[in-house]
Amino acid sequence: MNHALRNIRVHIPVINFALLLRVIGLLLMIESVFLLLPLVTCLYYHEADWKAFLITFGATLGSGAAMSFGIHPRSSSMGKREGFLLTGLVWVFFSLFGMLPFMLASEAPLSVSDAFFESMSGFTTTGATIMTSIAHLSHGAIVWRSLMQWIGGMGIILFTLAVIPMLNHSGGMQMFNAEVTGITHDKLRPRISQTAKSLWLIYITLTVVLYVLLLVGPMGKFDALCYAFSIMSTGGFATSDAGLNLWNSDYIEAVTTVFMFIGGVSFTLIYRAVHRDFRAVWNNDVFRTYLAIIGVCYAAFVVNILSRGQMTSIKSVTLDPLFQIVSMISSTGFELADFGQWGTFSLSIVFFLMFFGACAGSTSGGAKIDRLIYMLKNCRNEIDRCVHPNNILTVRVNGRVIPHETVSKVIAFLCLYMLIIVVGGMVLTAMGLPLIDSFFGTFTCISNTGLGAGVTGYGGTFAIVPDPGKWLLALIMLTGRLELFTILIIFTPSFWKK
Repeated sequence: MNHALRNIRVHIPVINFALLLRVIGLLLMIESVFLLLPLVTCLYYHEADWKAFLITFGATLGSGAAMSFGIHPRSSSMGKREGFLLTGLVWVFFSLFGMLPFMLASEAPLSVSDAFFESMSGFTTTGATIMTSIAHLSHGAIVWRSLMQWIGGMGIILFTLAVIPMLNHSGGMQMFNAEVTGITHDKLRPRISQTAKSLWLIYITLTVVLYVLLLVGPMGKFDALCYAFSIMSTGGFATSDAGLNLWNSDYIEAVTTVFMFIGGVSFTLIYRAVHRDFRAVWNNDVFRTYLAIIGVCYAAFVVNILSRGQMTSIKSVTLDPLFQIVSMISSTGFELADFGQWGTFSLSIVFFLMFFGACAGSTSGGAKIDRLIYMLKNCRNEIDRCVHPNNILTVRVNGRVIPHETVSKVIAFLCLYMLIIVVGGMVLTAMGLPLIDSFFGTFTCISNTGLGAGVTGYGGTFAIVPDPGKWLLALIMLTGRLELFTILIIFTPSFWKK
């Protein structure tokens, strides 16, 4: 009898795959709704790509419906394993179906590798592209690129938790923690679904405000909509090859700077500010460090520009360096036309900004300022222990003592972050890519910034990368967006053992 029971327990599945597929089906049906915007856009502009988006809409909706209504899981419970796996799979499925319009495009259709790279870059708000020019793209394709970034900016799972209440009781907290950037996560409301709705409401409201402000300037309705999506998500996709330089507008540059800065702030703090809890915002150590880093880097940029004799106007030492700093620290990746002429010192500052990014809980990429603070305070404690080994020293952030386990996790994260850059760069060099492109390409993808370097040109494309390298970089983008552990844990043997 006992032997029989043991055999039964051995065959109990570790992961509820039926439930995962059913939930993914629901999400694909939601993605199909988003596909209606580029479809309508193509019809409005009388573009042939409406067929590509119609086919994609049908395939996404049909597949989602088949998975959602055709699969009946025996259990509706979702544990930590399901939460991690679902979070990672959703981004992959969204990218797989999101790439179809690029493959079915009427002009210059992309290969499978190129289309998946472009789609993953969009959803992870990386902004890297394999296209040397986007002049041939239809209005529908351009708005879909920006919309992908907007969806991924706040998070696919977070949107799901807001619209599918059933997940609030079934692994909602695990998925919330797996997707939202940061070390620790605070619920704004008693239920996860309420927190998700509050965050998405703020996100949508800011996007609408940005759209209106861009319309007040020289932008038309179409460009304003696309840039509202890509700026608020800190993604960085443009609507033309010239990017924001097309308008040469101080107003647009200033508005973009402000909203890229907001995109780099934790949306939990924005929620506090909306509810007039300004003291909580100002007393936040991470927010004040965010401001301090921008201020110090701005001063360094100005000194560098002046020492090189490149001051051509007041704007060249005021708005221009501030725009570039905020663009990089928020991982948006917009570039000024003359940025490449500012020299290697400015580029070294950019590396630092790209590495750490902005605040946790924002739409920005990078390792996050929160981890920088934890690391520096822990390093200071270790230095003090060299002189006073018996002292009990703690890492204190925002007036709270941080558990040693959390500090250890931060150190492990930063080590893995560097290790991925090194290993990824080495693998790309083995594929024949130049040294600078290999390491900088990996760096820019894991930080979700999207810049190119070396022979790809400053801000150039990733068309030079061979197909296996594009799939590798797509995985690195996803790993960076979901903050390493969510993806890396799936590749560990212990994850699949009961």
